[in-house]
Amino acid sequence: MAGHSQFKNIMHRKGRQDAVRSKIFSKLAREITVAAKSGMPDPNMNPRLRLAVNNAKAQSMPKDNIERAIKKAQGGEGDNYEEVRYEGYGPAGVAVIVEALTDNRNRTASNVRAIFSKAGGALGESGSVAFMFDRVGEIYYPVKAGDADAVMEAAIEAGADDVQSDEDGHTIYCAFEDIGEVSTALEAALGEAESVKAIFKPQTSTPVDADKGASLMRLIDNLDDDDDVQNVYANFEMSDEDMAKLSA
Repeated sequence: MAGHSQFKNIMHRKGRQDAVRSKIFSKLAREITVAAKSGMPDPNMNPRLRLAVNNAKAQSMPKDNIERAIKKAQGGEGDNYEEVRYEGYGPAGVAVIVEALTDNRNRTASNVRAIFSKAGGALGESGSVAFMFDRVGEIYYPVKAGDADAVMEAAIEAGADDVQSDEDGHTIYCAFEDIGEVSTALEAALGEAESVKAIFKPQTSTPVDADKGASLMRLIDNLDDDDDVQNVYANFEMSDEDMAKLSA
């Protein structure tokens, strides 16, 4: 277990979410519908749907929106979305993984390729960067869940692999196949998590300065803005000073 990690800055900042809340709700609804179609429409009987619903609630998505997305799946409504993953390199050779849900592979591939190209990056073949990441479960709790020692103890008891605590909150990692079991144990000890999801966690990080970081953030922002893109992961690391410059 590690109390702090070099990967603190790897995941893209979350501050811009308020400005694009309707887009976020749309993506959450798409994931809920796909999850409901993939198994039972009951969150208690469908782990993927349960995660999707919980994460939607964490983003303050209205209950009506959640129920509407599930009913879409039950009624066979809406488009049939396909899960697609893209891999490539961004500025400074940063490895990037893009997860998408699309009803038109050609459109999505063309859009993602253009975004990479415009940023000075390049889309690669399947498997070109995935080997640099681990598929793991990520469970996030806000600071109010407890101090670092209490969260660490709860995580160890729950069977988690790693904990990173800072002034913003606590990020707990576990094996991908243990997400359900670990998150349930943590909920009993700490209450409901703010988010529970499967992610691609970088094995190592690529240092990026403020100049390259600005280009990289534009790449990530443009990918996030695409309606088909659900998640973006990148193995970069920036100093707090450079991160502050970009956030100013």
